[in-house]
Amino acid sequence: MSDTHAAAGASATSATDGVHRVRVLLYSDDITTRDAVRAAAGRRPDRDVEISGWHECATAEAVIEAMDAGGVDVVVLDGEAAPVGGLGLCRQLKNEIFRCPPILVLTGRPQDAWLAGWSLADDAVPHPLDPIAVAEAVSRLARERVAGG
Repeated sequence: MSDTHAAAGASATSATDGVHRVRVLLYSDDITTRDAVRAAAGRRPDRDVEISGWHECATAEAVIEAMDAGGVDVVVLDGEAAPVGGLGLCRQLKNEIFRCPPILVLTGRPQDAWLAGWSLADDAVPHPLDPIAVAEAVSRLARERVAGG
């Protein structure tokens, strides 16, 4: 994986209207989990955050290809995905990509928060997914991405 592409590929924008427009990469091998995350975040997870596009991946290889291509502002990884879990994938991305976009991991349960810390994730939400927690986390990470350039 290239470690020089991420900064140049960022697409987060903050328009004059104060709305942060971001592209989200979503990884889970389970389509119902992907559907739940998209439904929770919606197109506008908060007044000042708009998701301009989703890039869904069902395999770790597809995530790596998408990250290499750039243009991702926020990443959501399912820690319960198989055969490659989102927690290990998160750690790999954080260690290999310069200025890696912020990553939200979905953990198996609230007690797995320590695993999110190990994975170097920027935030975590446990299963079963709380739509409000997902929307708030995506919004927070989108604002961080835009603020960080």
